[in-house]
Amino acid sequence: MAQLNGVNGENSMKNITPDPAKPIGKVTIVEDFLPPPEQLIPNQNTVRITMEFSKESIEYFKREAQRHNASYQSLIRNLVDAYVRQQQQ
Repeated sequence: MAQLNGVNGENSMKNITPDPAKPIGKVTIVEDFLPPPEQLIPNQNTVRITMEFSKESIEYFKREAQRHNASYQSLIRNLVDAYVRQQQQ
């Protein structure tokens, strides 16, 4: 490891970035589980509407959205989309 000198000539940093051409240790290859890029693009075919929901329903979706780091509107939209897909089969 290279030694870098600090302000007073002391060895303040002893860690450098490893050479990417050298092995880094035991490697485990995992199957690619990520969706293809075209599936990461949000659905642009949306229509803005105004709806009324019960307070309890919105509170539920907000709690779940917070748990999953998402927006509650997305959860509701995905729920409706899933329902429509199921009914169309």
